Amino acid sequence: MRLIDAHCHLQAAPFEHDAAEVLAAAHNAGIARILVPGYDLASSRAAIAMAAALGVDASVGIHPHVASGSEADWPAILELARDPRVVAVGETGLDYDRGFSSGEAQRANLERHLQLATELDKPAILHCRSKRGQRDAQDDLVLSVLRNGRPPAVLHSFSGPLDYAEQALEMGLAISFSGLVFRAGEESSAQVAQLVPDDRLLVETDSPYLSPPGAPKRRNEPRWVSVTAAWLAQQRGVDPDQLGETLIANYDRVFSHARNSSRPSASSR
Repeated sequence: MRLIDAHCHLQAAPFEHDAAEVLAAAHNAGIARILVPGYDLASSRAAIAMAAALGVDASVGIHPHVASGSEADWPAILELARDPRVVAVGETGLDYDRGFSSGEAQRANLERHLQLATELDKPAILHCRSKRGQRDAQDDLVLSVLRNGRPPAVLHSFSGPLDYAEQALEMGLAISFSGLVFRAGEESSAQVAQLVPDDRLLVETDSPYLSPPGAPKRRNEPRWVSVTAAWLAQQRGVDPDQLGETLIANYDRVFSHARNSSRPSASSR
């Protein structure tokens, strides 16, 4: 079975000494596409370096956790985003759950990323979390996307109610599922998994975080995306191999700046 990992932080500290080996294990497990998103300036630079060295895809951006005080780094992110190895803008978004940055700073940071995604015609990678039982981050995210003309975007590691997913799909967004679907409080993801059109569906690990059942809890890896993909196939009532090919085609379409380039894809290595 061939698969994708549409969101994996291989440049993060837990992979500092063996990222190449982790990537090789992923390829051996049939993972044909891997996107490494940045979450601050240093990790964005590292993602591009990893794309150059290991043939993965990269995105650059500033996570809502570090939105406060990030203005000084934005000019460098603007420059990095134009690199041909960068296929998306982000990871950005809103996180009112942990609230490491003020809501005002998060919203301003999100707006900058959405405007850049529109300018470059590269999809924005959107993180969105509210406190359990609330939906204020989801509602604010929808308003920001609408206000910025519905740029191309992916809801990474989906979390939220069914009608939020319906709004996102109406705006043309893609939806990606991670090991978060197995956590208490995320039961609506099963309904959403059945709702997403075939051509707007993605799957990811968010490594080294959000380990699915059976994966090491302290360090998720791309190869464990198979667990979430199996869950997704079950929810949709489709053959897992067929789903895998659909996911690869979706990845290639959503992140077409990479797939249309002349450099080798991860699956050819």
